[in-house]
Amino acid sequence: MTQNADDGARAQRQIPPELHLAAVRPQQAGGFDPREPALPLDHNQAILEAAKQVGAILKRNAYAFALAGSVAVYAHGGTGNLQHDADFCIRPEDADRVADTLREAGLAVGTPPEDWLLKAKCLGQDIDLIFELAHQPVTSELLERAETLSVDSVRMPVLAPTDLMRSLLPAFSEHHCDFGAVLPIARALREKVDWEQVRSTCGDAPMPDAFLYLLERMEVIAPPEERR
Repeated sequence: MTQNADDGARAQRQIPPELHLAAVRPQQAGGFDPREPALPLDHNQAILEAAKQVGAILKRNAYAFALAGSVAVYAHGGTGNLQHDADFCIRPEDADRVADTLREAGLAVGTPPEDWLLKAKCLGQDIDLIFELAHQPVTSELLERAETLSVDSVRMPVLAPTDLMRSLLPAFSEHHCDFGAVLPIARALREKVDWEQVRSTCGDAPMPDAFLYLLERMEVIAPPEERR
């Protein structure tokens, strides 16, 4: 869900077959096995369960992190269509330790060609561990702005609504400009977002500006003062 420019739709990003994943360690006695999804589950619930498991591991090990992407939108009261994966923001300096911790918990973790995230598998679902958001490193300040919310009964830090939108709009470009995927998110979060901050982040980039203008014409958000 969380996107970077020119990377294409998230639905197209899969761990390449040639990627060497860490060996999954045997399940410890009495622990959960992240390799075996509980059945029956619909896809949305499966993604939620995976997000809860990964969030619990990161919390237990006191990492600074925040849930992002479609599951974060869901936590803020948005749509329950969780799309393709669960996204977590972590700091670049924590990436190696987070990967080791997840491997110790039994998850397969790999490094894709993109150099701004790690990929993992939990309960059969894709997990993205993002340390660069909208072409900027994930910082402690960003994570400190996260809100602690209940994600299907598990409380964890969730990226703030304004930061969620600021991470999505800069991804629009001539090569990837799917307004339809972001429009429901903007509608769901519109009362919680500081749209002037979003505008200042995007500057005069044509595609984000076009999306904001579309929101104005659809009366999702108010136009800036100079155009009222």
